[in-house]
Amino acid sequence: MIDQERQIWIVDFGSQYTQLITKKTRELNYSSEILTVEMARERVTKKKLPQAIVLSGGPHSIFDDKDDYKFLLELDLPLLGICYGLQILSQYLGGAVEAGVTAEYGDSIVEQCGDSLKNVCPPKFQVWMSHFDHVAKVPDGFELILRSQHGMVAGILNREKKMMGLQFHPEVDHTDHGNDILDYFFSDIAKLKKDWVTSNIIDELLDEMKPLKGEKVLCAFSGGVDSLVAASLAHQVFGTDLHCFFVDHGLLRPQDHHHIETLIDQTGLNIKIIDAKEDFLSKLLGVSDPEKKRKIIGHTFIDVFEKKVHQYENEQGIRFAHLLQGTLYPDVIESVSPHKSGGKSVTIKSHHNVGGLPEKMKLKLIEPLRFLFKDEGRKIGLKLGLEHDWVYRHPFPGPGIGIRVLGELDQKSIDQVGKSDQILFEELHNFSLYNSIAQAFTVLLPVHTVGVKGDGRVFERVICLRLVSTSDYMTASWSDVPRDFLTTVSRRITNEVVGITRVVYDVTSKPPGTIEWE
Repeated sequence: MIDQERQIWIVDFGSQYTQLITKKTRELNYSSEILTVEMARERVTKKKLPQAIVLSGGPHSIFDDKDDYKFLLELDLPLLGICYGLQILSQYLGGAVEAGVTAEYGDSIVEQCGDSLKNVCPPKFQVWMSHFDHVAKVPDGFELILRSQHGMVAGILNREKKMMGLQFHPEVDHTDHGNDILDYFFSDIAKLKKDWVTSNIIDELLDEMKPLKGEKVLCAFSGGVDSLVAASLAHQVFGTDLHCFFVDHGLLRPQDHHHIETLIDQTGLNIKIIDAKEDFLSKLLGVSDPEKKRKIIGHTFIDVFEKKVHQYENEQGIRFAHLLQGTLYPDVIESVSPHKSGGKSVTIKSHHNVGGLPEKMKLKLIEPLRFLFKDEGRKIGLKLGLEHDWVYRHPFPGPGIGIRVLGELDQKSIDQVGKSDQILFEELHNFSLYNSIAQAFTVLLPVHTVGVKGDGRVFERVICLRLVSTSDYMTASWSDVPRDFLTTVSRRITNEVVGITRVVYDVTSKPPGTIEWE
C-alpha cells in the first residue's frame, strides 16, 4: 500500500481543505493521495502518472505566484480545479483572472447555467466560497455551468478535454451536493473506477507486514482508536511477538483505566502497563505554562518508555526490531516541509506520534495506517471485529489532564478534572448523547468564585464543560445539548467534586477557538 500508486493526485496549493478533498474522494470509493507541486513534477519526469488530477485551493493570489504549473495541464489527463485550482486552469488555458473587488467568503448561492448538472444538483443550491480574485473570462472550449449569486463564474466544464473547474469548495460539508458534484466529475467526466474498498485495504495492510513475521515488534500503546487498530492489525501477523506498552503518567481519567483493563481482558493483545505516575508528577507539580507541560510530558514519556524497554529486553532476553505506531495520513501530510518538498501551505506542524523516540533505539517503523484518515481507521477497526465503543471512543490528548488544568498542576486539581470528567462521561451515556458528540471533556479554570454550600460562604474553583460536534476536527461547533443534561451534570459536579462551586459551558466554535483549551 505504501508504494502503490493511487489513481487520483490531489495537488496541494496550500488550502486548509486539501485533506478534505482526499477524504471525500475516498468516501466516494476512489483512491487518492496528496502531493506537493514538486512531488508531482518529479513523478511526471519519471512517467509515473495518475488517472486524474485535482488542483486544490490555496491562500495565494495567482498574480503573486511565479511558479509554472503548465506541466500539470499538458498531461492530457482529466483535471478538476477547485477555487485557486480553477483560476490556474483558466489562466493557463486562455481565460482571464481578475483581482477581486468584491470577495465571496462563506455561505453563498450558485445557480446552474445550461443543463450539464441537471441530474446532479438543483437549479440553485448553497456552497462554501473562499476567494477574492475571480475568473473574468472563461477559456475557449469551456462552457459556463455555474454562476454565483453575485454574477461571478462559479463552475466551468470542457467535456472533450475532461476538465472541470469550481470556484467553491465541494469538499466541505457546508456545500450542498458537494459529494454529488465530485462523484459526477470522477465517474462521468474522468470515467474512473471505484477502487477504494475497506476489505481490500485490510488485505493490503496485512500483506505489507507479512514479510516481517517472526520479528519482535514494540508498540507505544495509548488505547485510542489509532494505536488500537494498528495493534489489532499487527497482532494478526505478529501474534505474541507484538508487545504493547501502556504508560500511566498519572494524568488519566477513571474511564481510561477501565478502558485499558477491558482491552487487556478482551482483545488478546499483549499489553503491559508501566506505572510512571511518580516520574511525571514530580516534574509537573507547580508548572503552569502549557508548552512547558507538554514538553515535560513528552520528554518524560521518552525517558520512561526507553528505560522500561531496555529493562524488559534484558529480563526477557529479546531484542525489538520494529516500532509500531498508529500514524495517520494527516500526520504524514502535515510533516511535509514547504521548503523541502515544494509545499504551498502557510502553516505546517511537525509530525510526531509518541513524542519522538530516540534514534539510538534503532527501531524500524511500522505504520500500517499512515495513508488512512481516522474515519477510515475506524471502519477497519469494525471490520476487524473491535467493539463499536472502543473504535468510536472520544479522542483524548497524549498529555491528558495535564493540559485540561489551566494553571499550576497539583494532585488536587488533577483529581478535580478526573472526577468531573467521569461525571460528564456517565451522564452522556445516561442521556444517550455520547455517540452524537465528537468530543466532550471538562477543564479546570484558573479562577475562584464565591458560592454558598450548606448556608456557608465558599470561595472555590470553576469547571468548564466543552462539548463539540465535528466530522473532520478541522472545524467544529459547540454542541447544543438538552438543558436537563447540563443541569444534571452541573448539579453532580458541584455536589460530588470537592472544591468546585461553579460550572460553565463553552459555546465557542472552531475557529476562532480550538477544541482543546491548551
